[in-house]
Amino acid sequence: MNSELLIERIDDHFVSIIINRPAALNAINRPVMEGLLTFFTENRGQADIYGVIISGAGEKAFAAGADITQFTEVDEKEGTSLSALGHEAFNAIESFHVPVIAAVNGFALGGGCELAMACHLRVVSKKAKFGQPEVNLGLVPGYGGTQRLPQLIGKGRALELLLTADMIDAQKASEWGLANELVEPGEELSKSLEILKKIASKGPQAISQIIELVNSHYHDPKSFTKEIHTFGKLLTTDECIEGVEAFLEKRKANFRK
Repeated sequence: MNSELLIERIDDHFVSIIINRPAALNAINRPVMEGLLTFFTENRGQADIYGVIISGAGEKAFAAGADITQFTEVDEKEGTSLSALGHEAFNAIESFHVPVIAAVNGFALGGGCELAMACHLRVVSKKAKFGQPEVNLGLVPGYGGTQRLPQLIGKGRALELLLTADMIDAQKASEWGLANELVEPGEELSKSLEILKKIASKGPQAISQIIELVNSHYHDPKSFTKEIHTFGKLLTTDECIEGVEAFLEKRKANFRK
């Protein structure tokens, strides 16, 4: 496993996965995505794993989005491939046979918010913030955000966040259904482990089947595929090029020249 993901066993049967890019606010790049896909694919069905916790290194961010530097000089094919990789990794998390909890200690924006939503539950620090700011780049979410956000908080609220790029704090995330548990800063991991141990005391086959059945109601492959191709197409537009350049240059994008 690459050094940008730290993976260890807790109490033998529980796994901690830490995105280890604190200097980049744990922005999700291709190696992180590939590492997640590898773990959740290779360990699917493992009976000695009772639950997984995903968190971000440092005190500022769970994952503050995708790594925008990946978007420079990317053509439609490469952009579509990157989005498809994200979908494959996050679908592997969502369909994992035991609960996966996002322990959100800070910013969960863009791809970070999408990662948190792919997890089955979210334990959230009171200082955390969520958002899908892709329209600031002239993009749509590329890792399932247009599909999972409405599932969790409803169509109207999802459209508000997706169209305005506004962030919401932990309290509002809880009120809207994005956060399952609110905790004091620093308590995310212990609370996540407490929940996993409670679930692990139940019937393992029933737990696995519940995850599969609930997912089957919400997962429309056609809708997710459309997001992948839309993301790839938009990456090559003048609008997105301006948005990415503005982000990297730390200025406001001018989309209506």
